[in-house]
Amino acid sequence: MPASGKSRLAFVALTLLALIWGYNWVVMKQVIQYVDPFDFSAIRTVLGAATLFLVLLILRRPMKITALRQVALLGVLQTAAFTALIQWALVAGGAGKTAVLVYTMPFWVLPMAWWLLGERIKGSQWFAIAVAGLGLVLVLEPWAMRGSLFSNLLAIAGGLIWAASAVLAKRMRRDHAFDLLSLTAWQMLFGALVLCVIAVLHPSRPIDPTPYFFGALAFNAVLATGLAWLLWLYVLQHLSTGLAGLSTLGVPMIGALAGWLELGERPGAVELTGMLLIGTALALISVMALWQSRRAGADR
Repeated sequence: MPASGKSRLAFVALTLLALIWGYNWVVMKQVIQYVDPFDFSAIRTVLGAATLFLVLLILRRPMKITALRQVALLGVLQTAAFTALIQWALVAGGAGKTAVLVYTMPFWVLPMAWWLLGERIKGSQWFAIAVAGLGLVLVLEPWAMRGSLFSNLLAIAGGLIWAASAVLAKRMRRDHAFDLLSLTAWQMLFGALVLCVIAVLHPSRPIDPTPYFFGALAFNAVLATGLAWLLWLYVLQHLSTGLAGLSTLGVPMIGALAGWLELGERPGAVELTGMLLIGTALALISVMALWQSRRAGADR
């Protein structure tokens, strides 16, 4: 297939990926009517890991694990802590608002990478961080104390943990050669095991085995994990990393829109302004990353 055709397919994959991951915030919010959040987190990650290992077998990708301790730590952060925090946040928090707060991750990554990886933050990036910070304040509305402060803090903590895991993954890939799909599968397996221990130790209500519960599990394991990671790998193969990063902007926006339409979550004017500021800041960060990658390629 010509390069232009592959690029068009990559943009289709981007759109489908944003729709799957964006709508999944509504699915994760709705399913906790039928199952404890920690139980669902454990089951979905176990099924997700199984799906990824099945994909590895089908594609005949390498399953060898490198840097066992680091991969296990990544699993604790990226799968166990992150999944538990966002699912817990959804108990009292709205799907759209939680998605937006969690997706503040990119601007947490910048200072972490500066501190831990020595990556310099440029003036334009500081501006984006400031805009996102203002948006975060408007979304939280600390002067009004609307919604669940605890839920909001859990969502922000999820974004911080996600950022920390991203920095860890970057350091690991700098020091070792990993197959991305294999690394994702192994770290998810380690994280799923931790979540299983938490689910067993945490007292919970019995699972209500409704069709929606099983549908949510299938959506998370097959679409949001297996298919989504294949789409993401295809996108990374045929588009630049900076351009692919722009696709993450669609996820919280679709999550907020789906929560608005399906769950009746209508943000106030101040909260909506904050969401738009966060989206603008993340767009600035992604566009700057795209520009820097193109400039680096031109200088070679």
